[in-house]
Amino acid sequence: MMQSLAQEGLIGMLSHLIFIIITWQVLQSLNFDELFRKHKVFEARILIIFITIAIGSTVSNFFLDFLQWAQQLIYLF
Repeated sequence: MMQSLAQEGLIGMLSHLIFIIITWQVLQSLNFDELFRKHKVFEARILIIFITIAIGSTVSNFFLDFLQWAQQLIYLF
């Protein structure tokens, strides 16, 4: 039981990190310069980091939920 919880925790953490890294790479390809005022580079970077975390975590939660639902399908039959 404890090992199962530890595995789920590890999978969840890795999933979040992987999807945050993927989101970061995708957002780096976009040009945000026109959206921000000049001399507000620090604030712009913080906002991009927050957006990255929000999108990456949301996608990871979807992936983890989908994985959990797929594992619960065995109880249907």
